[in-house]
Amino acid sequence: MGLNYEKLGLRVGFEIHQELGTHKLFCNCPSELRDEEPLLEVKRRLRPTQSELGKVDRAALAEAIKGKVFRYQVTDNVCLVELDGEPPHPVNEEALDIALEAALLLNAKPLDEVHTMRKIVIDGSNTCGFQRTILVATDGHVEVNGKRFRIPTICLEEDAARKMGEGAELIDYRLDRLGIPLVEIATGPDFSAPYTPAKAALYIGQLLRATGKVKRGIGTIRQDINISIAGGARQEIKGVQELTLISTVIEREVQRQLALLEIRDELRRRRAGKVTKRMIDVTNVFSKSGSRVIREAIGAGGAVLAVKLPKFAGLLGKELQPGRRFGTELADCARLYGKVGGLFHTDELPGYGISQEEVDRLRKITDAAEGDAVVFIADVKEKAEAGLNAVVDRANQALDGVPEETRRALPDGNTEFMRPLPGAGRLYPETDIGPIPITRDRLNKIRKRLPELPEQKVKRFIKEYDLSQDLARRITLSENVGLFEEIVKKYRVDPTLVASTLEETLVSLRRDGVPVENLNKKHLADTFKLLSLRKITREPIPQILSTLARKPREKVEKILDELGLKAMSIRELEGMVSGIVDNNIEIVREQGENSHKILMGILMREVRGRADGKKVSEILREKIKSRLKG
Repeated sequence: MGLNYEKLGLRVGFEIHQELGTHKLFCNCPSELRDEEPLLEVKRRLRPTQSELGKVDRAALAEAIKGKVFRYQVTDNVCLVELDGEPPHPVNEEALDIALEAALLLNAKPLDEVHTMRKIVIDGSNTCGFQRTILVATDGHVEVNGKRFRIPTICLEEDAARKMGEGAELIDYRLDRLGIPLVEIATGPDFSAPYTPAKAALYIGQLLRATGKVKRGIGTIRQDINISIAGGARQEIKGVQELTLISTVIEREVQRQLALLEIRDELRRRRAGKVTKRMIDVTNVFSKSGSRVIREAIGAGGAVLAVKLPKFAGLLGKELQPGRRFGTELADCARLYGKVGGLFHTDELPGYGISQEEVDRLRKITDAAEGDAVVFIADVKEKAEAGLNAVVDRANQALDGVPEETRRALPDGNTEFMRPLPGAGRLYPETDIGPIPITRDRLNKIRKRLPELPEQKVKRFIKEYDLSQDLARRITLSENVGLFEEIVKKYRVDPTLVASTLEETLVSLRRDGVPVENLNKKHLADTFKLLSLRKITREPIPQILSTLARKPREKVEKILDELGLKAMSIRELEGMVSGIVDNNIEIVREQGENSHKILMGILMREVRGRADGKKVSEILREKIKSRLKG
């Protein structure tokens, strides 16, 4: 039986972050990612600072406690702005225009003047310790399934550095992505079911792609989802890249919050009190343990420290999400703040090489009663202490239910803890960039070039080009939509053939391992140009494109020579048909017009894509009738 999400008080909102197809936001560096080795590396630490209100953001403080060092990889599209070695340059005006265009498409009201703000972020993703963001418009909306959903804010901001790897002490970032312009679109918490947000996100994505000025591909658009239920707390789920995962992430977060509320209620029934940070060294208990993890930690000079969680017995093994238990949440915190590999707890013991005798001794030395749980960590003593401190803090939060958190979306739809939810006071003005007025003339120019809405384009393609509903929808959403119309109008070739080539043939070739990413617009346009000039037929187009993808520097005409695919003239074709008919005249006399099928097979093998099948069939029928009369 499914959950009644409305009764549960489910509230969902999301933020879409879409990279724009222009140079970086605060410098002129190109906004492409680099795969080659970095030119140099720079190490830094970041520390939290007070806001203008004299407060330190709790999320920034939590990141600082982790004590990570950040190593930045510098590529050839990185300058001193990304390295925080010089002030930001003036705002990329093209990116601002794109953000304003998106705002108008979303029925929002652009501000009269925009200001650049700094948002404190010290997880290392920004070298300067903050992200620059510009509020562009407010009070927008979209309609999905006949219902209106609010879009309170639309911002222009810089993308973060790209995480390349993370260890216990060090995080590697590459600076090629830092500074790429993003448009951030935030909805209100107006969704009360798991499936509607994905539909709304899809539609907003379609509007953004309709501008023709956004980046395409994996990682260029990301969704952050805000989720809460009655009695729970708001969770910000970061980095959902696939729309198909949105509903799963929402469902599993609801499941997690319900389970945490059940844990809270059970702890209250048990009259559980606040857990103290009384840590006990239990290294001697495990001096001869069968657990490899514990033996190696002790052998390396580490210790085994334990803490008692009064009245928590049986709750650490409670499932919150598929494959993730409450004990997993404790382990996430221990790993983040203690930099430990993990932890053990008595709900899952004996096991992992730990005997019942060791468990009994552990419970005795920690003075754990029957209803108590014990958590212990084997590692360097300082790290074990930090990890257990985080465990105790998280256990105490369970007494109140669901803590507000920022969580990372995992590929299976589950989530894991990243840091506490940021506070409201982490924004302050950027002093190096002045305000930018948004004039009426500027907005009028943008309004004049607003693209068709996706639903309008689908209807036009069906009416104007006689495309099927499905093919019209797919080409409308495609990055090749402009090329489609250009080819059809310029060369007057079959629109369905062009659309299916761009949306089906190329996909099929990619699945077969053909490097279709090597094909450019000229390759495709030249192929259809030859079709319009009747120098090729439609049948060999996949073969031609496949060869061009493997030899992208060759001209289409040369590829035709290599493949022997130049279209036959009518005279050549008639001569070939006459020869085939004459060579098989006995079959023609015996079977009459029914010989067409046999001879057509012979002819098509000879023609091999150099002539249109329909034309071959017409000429063959004429020749058969002529021979029968003669």
